[in-house]
Amino acid sequence: MSALAIEHVPPAKQPQFFGHPLVLFILFFTEMGERFSYYGMRGLLKAYMVYYLVSSFGAALYRSDFPEPPAEAPSNPFNVLGYDFLLLLPDWIVAKTSVQDFASSMYGLYTALVYATPFFGGILADRWLGQRKAVYIGGIVMALGHFVMASEQLFLLALGLLIVGNGFFKPNISTQVGELYEQGDPRRDGAFTIFYMGINLGAFLCNLVCGTLAAIYGWHYGFGAAGIGLVIGLVVYFFGQKYLAAEKPRAEKAKEEAAHGPLNSEDWLKVCALCALCVLNIAFWAVYEQQGNTMQTWADTQTNWPVILGFQIPPNWFQSFNPLMIFVLAPFLDMFWRWQAKSGSEPTSVGKMAIGSTVLGLSFIIMVVGANLIGDGNRGSLFWPFACVLILTVGELYLSPIGLSLVTKVSPPRIVSMMMGMWLASSFLGNFLSGWIGTFYDDMTKDQFFLLLCAIGVSTGAAMWAFNKPLKKALGGHV
Repeated sequence: MSALAIEHVPPAKQPQFFGHPLVLFILFFTEMGERFSYYGMRGLLKAYMVYYLVSSFGAALYRSDFPEPPAEAPSNPFNVLGYDFLLLLPDWIVAKTSVQDFASSMYGLYTALVYATPFFGGILADRWLGQRKAVYIGGIVMALGHFVMASEQLFLLALGLLIVGNGFFKPNISTQVGELYEQGDPRRDGAFTIFYMGINLGAFLCNLVCGTLAAIYGWHYGFGAAGIGLVIGLVVYFFGQKYLAAEKPRAEKAKEEAAHGPLNSEDWLKVCALCALCVLNIAFWAVYEQQGNTMQTWADTQTNWPVILGFQIPPNWFQSFNPLMIFVLAPFLDMFWRWQAKSGSEPTSVGKMAIGSTVLGLSFIIMVVGANLIGDGNRGSLFWPFACVLILTVGELYLSPIGLSLVTKVSPPRIVSMMMGMWLASSFLGNFLSGWIGTFYDDMTKDQFFLLLCAIGVSTGAAMWAFNKPLKKALGGHV
């Protein structure tokens, strides 16, 4: 049945859960499935390249205490279609100095491009496709990408499908959350916090499922499980479509845009303010994304992982700790912000983001201390990376969901999907920069490297504080 033939149920007439309409939780589970797939694949990506796909050092690179699938001997990277082209790229794009540097830069390049395409996907949805069609197109293309990962020869094609699909999916699922609430509705920030918890529920479960399957049965079982998670999310979206906000026909949208005319000076001021925040957002994600890059390498090579009932805990379970802490900490932060709001001391949205970036940077002081005590090449306690991520998560909660909510509140309605795409595209440079920064991991002492991450995060927070007043003026009462 066509989506247009379905009778829509407005949010106000839907069953309410925790003060929010049912459609919010449909979007919650759809995004959860997509994030399960993204983080499940991302959690395996660097190790897959280092230990299997591009390893030229054979079994010596395998960890003796981590049971790799015996049938999966290291691959010949020249079997990968397009690998020769990668070798022609300059080292600042794809480093060739070592397997670690190559994998780090490829990880950064992939995660960067994932956040570049939403800008274009947002434009296509705003002007032609509509948000719902864009979500279906993106989800199907990404699912194909996950299943194509079963072929190592098509590795680069699989990454390309994931990058393109995410461009359609990501900005258009997030903006649908903002459209559930009128301007000034106090439930909006809470809705994005709930939605953000869906993201992190998927991110928490995926490493336990995909990582374990990859460790026991083989890499491709992990990648396949990621694709199945995405398909389940799309099924939830399809069967819940009657609860989604009805989209206006393209002709009606064009008529409204013509009536409103071009963006006015106030609209452009808000767009410029968001652009300024996007620039500062780059440095935040460059540091934050070390979780899946150099922090995962630390968890892999310099952390003692326990054996429970004869089962060796896979190191990629480390990446489930951050989303777990989202669930633990988000309700407490929400209560804390409500208390601040009642007392008149709640920071502005930009102020919260400045706090988030500063806390992110300070979290790496723990790794500086741990690296000094453990020393290069030795293994240490789980405490160091887990304590760092615990504090890092507080910084994330102060910035990431607040930024998503701010974009939907401030953006001119006619370009909201494009502006969401632009916000996500700021992570393009951040993720690319994270891969470049990761190439210094082997060139610097570990305490120096983590001190560098600390300095970047704290400096970005200071810059946000400096811009707080002018941005507050530009964004008006929406901060």
